[in-house]
Amino acid sequence: MTENYKGKFITFEGPDGSGKTTQINLVYEYLKSKGYPCICTREPGGTKIGEKLRDILKNPELNSLLSMQTEALLLQTARAQHVFELIKPSLKEGKIVLCDRYADSSTAYQGAGRELGEDVIEYLNNFATTGLTPDLTLILDLSPEEGLKRADDREHGQEKDRWEAQKISFHKKVRSCFLGMAERNPDRYKIVAADQKIEDIQKDIIAIIKKEFNV
Repeated sequence: MTENYKGKFITFEGPDGSGKTTQINLVYEYLKSKGYPCICTREPGGTKIGEKLRDILKNPELNSLLSMQTEALLLQTARAQHVFELIKPSLKEGKIVLCDRYADSSTAYQGAGRELGEDVIEYLNNFATTGLTPDLTLILDLSPEEGLKRADDREHGQEKDRWEAQKISFHKKVRSCFLGMAERNPDRYKIVAADQKIEDIQKDIIAIIKKEFNV
C-alpha cells in the first residue's frame, strides 16, 4: 500500500469455483465477532456503477459482442470507481476492507488468460487504483478441472458466465499466473489449498490473518 491508512486491505483471489465468496464472508463474521470494523466488497462491483458494469461483464449473451480490450477496460473503469468511492475512504476510516477479487484478477484473467499481456494489464491496474495495493492477498488455489466442476454444480444448469465458459486452457493460464505472482512476492501473497473442507480452509485463512495482523 503506497499511502498510510489506518485500515487494512485484504483481497481474496483464485480461479472460478475456489470458494472465495464463502471464505470472505466467514472472515468478515470472524473479524466482526472480534470487534474490528470491516466491510466486505467485490469486483467487479462494490458501487452502483460497478454493479451495473458487472451485469454487462458477466452476461453470457455478450460473449461474442465484447472485445477482449473492452472487457479489460470496463473492469478497470469499475475498479477505479470502487477504489475512489469505497475502498480508500474505508481504509482512511480505519476499517479492514475484504475484497472478493481485485487488480490481480485482471492480470490473471485478461493479462494471462486473454493473452493481452500481463505488463499491459498491470499498467492499467496501477492507473485505475492510483497505486493502491493490498496489504495481504489470499490465493485460494484449486485445479481448473475441480473449479469448473464446482461452478457447474453451483449454477444448477444455468448458463455459465463469460469467464466460466472459457476453455480449460484459459483457466490453466489463469491459475499459473496467480501462482507466479505468489512465487515472486511471497510477502504479500499467501496460497491456501482450496481442495479442503470449508472449515479447514477457514482455519488456514484465519491463521494467516492472525500471523500477519495479530487480530
